[in-house]
Amino acid sequence: MTPRTDGPFRVLPGRTDDERLLLDVHSADPFYVDRAALPDVDVGNRVDADLSFEDGEPVVDAPTVDRETTFRFVRTDEPIFEAAKNCFEAARAEGEAMNSRVTYSTDNEPNGVVYTFADQPGSRDLFEEFRDGGKPLDPLVDRAAQPEDANPPFSVWVIDSEEPFVLVYIVLDPDGLLEETMRDAYL
Repeated sequence: MTPRTDGPFRVLPGRTDDERLLLDVHSADPFYVDRAALPDVDVGNRVDADLSFEDGEPVVDAPTVDRETTFRFVRTDEPIFEAAKNCFEAARAEGEAMNSRVTYSTDNEPNGVVYTFADQPGSRDLFEEFRDGGKPLDPLVDRAAQPEDANPPFSVWVIDSEEPFVLVYIVLDPDGLLEETMRDAYL
């Protein structure tokens, strides 16, 4: 009998351009698969799929996109926006390593959630931990989806810059002006 496991899985970048990492949403178990097995699935999407194991290698069976949230991982020397800097400074003033705050549009509607995580030089690369699933983003995405009727898709930006923190910015409307602004600034 062929061993099997089923999702949901979060799709993350692989170790090479030819693979993807499927991170089990519940257990955070990682499975590296051939990128061709997920031809139209963006990084960050959550998929329902079955994995079978042939010769110890996972094979993706019947993948379907459950949530179209996308993740972008960007290292940049572009300036970081003030809301993120202020969020980090508030954490620093309180002696905390992490902080969050909701951002608002010019119409005073919530349009995103900023998380800042203090860099930990010499011991951890938080950007890589988010990228490879060692530090899952799902708890932050789930929190942004509260109350229950605030159903994603979202656009999640993980940004490592020259600032002393790693930024995770969850954009609540992936088709809105804020998303367009983020693309213009960081892609």
